[in-house]
Amino acid sequence: MQLPQIRMQSQMAHISIQQTSGKQTIQQSEATLSIQQPKAEIKIQTTPSKLQIDQKKAWEDMNLLHVFKRIEKFANEGLQGANKGTARRVQQGDALMRIENKGNPIASQAIQNSFDQMKQLGIKFIPSASAVKINYQPSDVTVDVQTNKPIIQAEENQPVHTYLPRSVEIGMKNYQSLEIDFENLFFT
Repeated sequence: MQLPQIRMQSQMAHISIQQTSGKQTIQQSEATLSIQQPKAEIKIQTTPSKLQIDQKKAWEDMNLLHVFKRIEKFANEGLQGANKGTARRVQQGDALMRIENKGNPIASQAIQNSFDQMKQLGIKFIPSASAVKINYQPSDVTVDVQTNKPIIQAEENQPVHTYLPRSVEIGMKNYQSLEIDFENLFFT
């Protein structure tokens, strides 16, 4: 027996989606720098040092005198000797003038005038320890430094930014369809 049949065949619609991913690039170039350092200004002032050495006393201690000093020394010694001789003669004359006083002034004066005084013995440093006089003035140094600040010029560079946005394309891959078929169907 033949039964009537209805056959249906359907196909669903399919959507196609195509996408390209987005791209982004960022490039940052270095900043442009210019640095200049001016030299510092330095001023140095010095006063020279002074060294004074006075050795006149050392030369005098060694009996190496300048001619004028030697003449002055001998003149002073002669004057002192003459004064001492005059004083001794005045004293001895006074003693002889008072001969009536007890004592023997002639004999004592003869002994006094006939012998020199005894020399003193001892250690004597020639020249003496403080004979050389030294005077020293150190030099004075004045340093004036003026620093100069660096000259810095910085120029920033903007980043290079490229952007390709993401794209999506949507389309129909297959459209929907419905097929209907009839078999063993009789119309009267």
